[in-house]
Amino acid sequence: MNRRNSMLLKILLFLFALNSISLCLYFTSHSSKSLQLQSDSRRPVPENPHIQHYHYSKPWPILPSYLPWYQTTKAVSFRSCEAYFGNGFIVRLDLLSPNISTINPAVQNGGGRGWFRCWYSETLRSSICEGGKIRMVPERVQMAKGGERLEEVIGRKEEEELPEFQDGAFELDGGEGFKGEKQLVSEEFLDQYVPEGDVLKHTMRQLIGSIRVVGASDFTCDEWIEEPTLLVTRFEYANLFHTVTDWYSAYVSSRVTGLPNRPHLVFLDGHCMTPLEETWKALFSSLRYAKNFNGPVCFRHAVLSPLGYETPLFKGLTEDINCNGASAQDLWKTPDDQKTARLSEFGEMIRAAFGFPVHRHNTGKPVSGHNVLFVRREDYLAHPRHGGKVESRLSNEQEVFDSLKSWASTHKDCKINLVNGLFAHMTMKEQVRAIQDASVIIGAHGAGLTHIVSASPKAIILEIISSKYRRPHFQLIAQWKGLEYHAINLEGIICQPRNCYRQAKQNNEKPWMLIRVWFWPKLIYKCTSFPCAAISFARCR
Repeated sequence: MNRRNSMLLKILLFLFALNSISLCLYFTSHSSKSLQLQSDSRRPVPENPHIQHYHYSKPWPILPSYLPWYQTTKAVSFRSCEAYFGNGFIVRLDLLSPNISTINPAVQNGGGRGWFRCWYSETLRSSICEGGKIRMVPERVQMAKGGERLEEVIGRKEEEELPEFQDGAFELDGGEGFKGEKQLVSEEFLDQYVPEGDVLKHTMRQLIGSIRVVGASDFTCDEWIEEPTLLVTRFEYANLFHTVTDWYSAYVSSRVTGLPNRPHLVFLDGHCMTPLEETWKALFSSLRYAKNFNGPVCFRHAVLSPLGYETPLFKGLTEDINCNGASAQDLWKTPDDQKTARLSEFGEMIRAAFGFPVHRHNTGKPVSGHNVLFVRREDYLAHPRHGGKVESRLSNEQEVFDSLKSWASTHKDCKINLVNGLFAHMTMKEQVRAIQDASVIIGAHGAGLTHIVSASPKAIILEIISSKYRRPHFQLIAQWKGLEYHAINLEGIICQPRNCYRQAKQNNEKPWMLIRVWFWPKLIYKCTSFPCAAISFARCR
């Protein structure tokens, strides 16, 4: 009897399990079909489902220093800080207006012609242009393929990497009623709104000049890119300072055109890969090289990013941009044309792109002490024409670092952690982490100091400047971010800070604000407002 009951129980359990599995499969299949139907009903009907591609776009992060990017709804004063660093692109120029079917969401993908407009900044004398239903024909862009490993293209000339745009390299869909073809803009338009300025080869001007409007029957594509895409041309792509100007231009272009998510990128140049691409990929949604497309590719929405030479970061080297950094909260309450929070916003964008918290500076100083980052210059192979050697800005750099390290180790009360900033041996993410964690950033004049755009608001910048390199790159960035900055001016390329000490005394610097670092031969290093300054001079002399 017990055996029979046991058998019946097993049969019942088996039937229950079988029924449960059947129900699970039933609801799963119907749920997936329902979701598929729902998804398909929301997705626009493609013109050609075989060539249309959808890609994930990264959302914009929440940034403490973010302020709204107005367009024509708010006047921006000429040569104000917002005109330089924010949205001074308020002159709207419609070159090809969309027809009704193009802007009607119900039939957005069903027909209609393309559109093209530019946003011009009188302050920067530059334009951000954007267009819809625009086609790129890679075979009409003469340049190297790009994206190769550096070792594969050693010796390649720079002229081979910069693009030459033939007529029709880019085309706009003129719609069903348009016959023939025509140039989108005239030379007069380019001279007024995309001037060459001091740029010897203005590739973005040449690109816009190559755009033709063609009829719908001639507008065929091997691939459609549905998400907003930035088209970028780089020049000094292996140099951090110039690359930061490109990053900033791309970021501003994305904000000015009101993109809802971070755009995708297409490099319109034939440069090889560099470590700096890590940040490009972190900042934006994806990255491709123009010559890596197999045939004509069409963009539903393309944005043309101005050259890095046209940003305030570069123009400030020759123009007087009298702006000072301030907090976004203060500017929101009390707007000031002579102050800006845009560089702080941009620095937070870089940190957030790598997944670092951007609210850390509100938590106060770390109890473990202070990180003092010494940014080093190292030999490395930068580009195909580079010999692998960097020009020395401080000939006894290692000696200075060793002395600082020795001093910090014998003055533990100062709680200083000296960080060896060997950036050539660090990933971009590691470099940004070192910058954001630093209380003090020291370094000889060089591109690596451009990272201070991502420094915390309380960071102190000490730049060692030799007599051969007295350019204001990093003093200006510190000023525009509102960072405390001090220059250590040398007579040559050897650190002789004894003169700095004399100068400090003449400037009535308080003795306890100086830290003396002695090494052979005897040298004195001026570190104004060093974190250890809070400790008495007697304890840290």
